[in-house]
Amino acid sequence: MKVKRALISVSDKTGLENLVKGLDEMDVEIVSTGGTAKAISSYGVNVVEVSSYTGFPEMLEGRVKTLNPKIHAGLLAIRGNKEHAKQMEEYDIPYIDMVVVNLYPFEETILKPNVTEEEAIENIDIGGPSMLRSAAKNFKSVAAISSSGQYDKVLMELKENDGELSEETLRALAADVFTKTSSYDKAITDYLFLKESEEGDNLPNQVDLKLEKVMQLRYGENPHQKAAFYKDTLSQELGLAHTKQLQGKQLSFNNILDLNVAMEMVKEFSEPAVSIIKHNNPCGAASAETTEKAFMDALDSDRLSAFGSIIGFNSAIDEALAKTILNEADFVECIIAPRFSDKALKVFSSKKNLRLIETPEAKHKTSKSFDIKKLTGGALIQEVDSKIITEDDLKVVTKTKPKDEVINSMLFGWKVIKYVKSNAILLCQGTKTVGIGAGQTSRVDSVIIAVRKAAEKAKGSVLVSDAFFPKSDSIDQAHKAGISAIIQPGGSIRDKEVIDACDKFGIPMVFTGIRHFRH
Repeated sequence: MKVKRALISVSDKTGLENLVKGLDEMDVEIVSTGGTAKAISSYGVNVVEVSSYTGFPEMLEGRVKTLNPKIHAGLLAIRGNKEHAKQMEEYDIPYIDMVVVNLYPFEETILKPNVTEEEAIENIDIGGPSMLRSAAKNFKSVAAISSSGQYDKVLMELKENDGELSEETLRALAADVFTKTSSYDKAITDYLFLKESEEGDNLPNQVDLKLEKVMQLRYGENPHQKAAFYKDTLSQELGLAHTKQLQGKQLSFNNILDLNVAMEMVKEFSEPAVSIIKHNNPCGAASAETTEKAFMDALDSDRLSAFGSIIGFNSAIDEALAKTILNEADFVECIIAPRFSDKALKVFSSKKNLRLIETPEAKHKTSKSFDIKKLTGGALIQEVDSKIITEDDLKVVTKTKPKDEVINSMLFGWKVIKYVKSNAILLCQGTKTVGIGAGQTSRVDSVIIAVRKAAEKAKGSVLVSDAFFPKSDSIDQAHKAGISAIIQPGGSIRDKEVIDACDKFGIPMVFTGIRHFRH
């Protein structure tokens, strides 16, 4: 297929000058729209305005430019088809051999802070996807170029083959088009759905995932299971797929699971915070005025369990902190942080197998996203647990009221508890954990484990429960351990029994009204 005429309409002008000058050297006629035509003309290349080509002006503030039979017939007409050729001649419609289009930046637009719905809608491209799809459908006769990264390869092939492109290249270009337009439409669907669902309870009738392999893993949760790490190319969230490994062995399946929890937990805090994760549960967490204090407080929560853990930071790691980590932590699998100083990297280089993961800078994201749990033959889908409570949300249900410093400790623990597997009990002193009971089949067992891990530090600590207490046995255990206050969701049919037990022991208790189950 020889290229004689190209229609070009791009919002991103990267590489455009080199492309059009290359096409011009091969005597390719160039048709273009608005701003793209002005850019091409400024490069000293002859260009035909699309309004002159179609005989219709651009209309509705640029919303209608290329939605015209002269454009789409020129793209869709099958070369060699006599009936098509007859109609093209009858209506004086030239063939178009190449379309160069990149779409309006819809996804970039909706990621901007405080973007309005009107801005988002105006960045929904209509003509661009229509032209690309028409060209891609007729790929044996039309080249559909959908990104600037394709320009050099296409130009090279055209120059080497006297202006012609192979069917293999045309087919590959067409496949890229349908991949891009599918992702583009999915982003629009998600945006419109999220806007609608903010005021309702609906979830989509159909959920499409587009997963791209990031890396093949040595094995899965166990050595006999094959595994790979994929990223969701349709997601606007910045996650582990966007991180950068600076040092250490390849990440394992279990490393990645734990890194995700470590990263998400510290994102809950604006002040310096540290999470220490083992088997998808925190064994220590803390926030403090300095990152080093937060690290030491988190580590002291349970040094035994921290052996072989993943440590997450929400602030940069410098040389002094790097030395402290290596001196204090017995053995660490991975460290994830927003940045490592050059001197910190030099300190860590003595531990060749230690994985160092650098997270991307935080960006604005959509207000809602989904948590998907895979089942055999299906999936469960829910909104991500992003509920935040403040002091105003707390309801004091006991005769004794908690002091201000106790409330601060409660709110700290409430941020951490949602990352602990249910049934979950957390003991904290100030803004640091001192004992965690995770994943038990009875709540009282979780209390017993948390108290045992805290030892003497249980006395005077705040107890945090991810769900209500089904009866007062947990309160009895809390009293024996010297617990100073309790925060829990409430909502049990035996709440009065639990409240009465707290009043009996003089333990202040507040209800949040929400729970944080994590299965």
